[in-house]
Amino acid sequence: MGAKADLVNEQETILTGMDSIVIRNYLGGIMNGRTLDMTGFKQSVIKAGHIVIRDTENDTYKPMPVNSAGTAYESLPGNHEYVGVVVCSKPADKPFVGIMYAGEVNDVASPYPIDSIKAKLKTALPQLTFLHD
Repeated sequence: MGAKADLVNEQETILTGMDSIVIRNYLGGIMNGRTLDMTGFKQSVIKAGHIVIRDTENDTYKPMPVNSAGTAYESLPGNHEYVGVVVCSKPADKPFVGIMYAGEVNDVASPYPIDSIKAKLKTALPQLTFLHD
């Protein structure tokens, strides 16, 4: 028997009300986006503004790890680099995301505080600013 795939997309609701508040000005991103490796990601939705990293050894894109309490980013793993932020909230089981590397992000509305990594993000992604008014 051949392989089967369900091509019917069941309707689901993702609350994206914060997306336009988090992504304040999109100037540039990775063409066609990327599918993220969600191994170890515990939330059901990856939200706009979540930091995206890339494993430099195998060219795999992933969400920045979050602590076990789900309240803050962990440290950047070895052999990884910052590549941008998620543009639109998506279900974690369908992590086909746009990744912005140039533009303005509302750091206060982002899913997790970035104060501890803001300087590193500024160095790695100089065209991406994290501001709020």
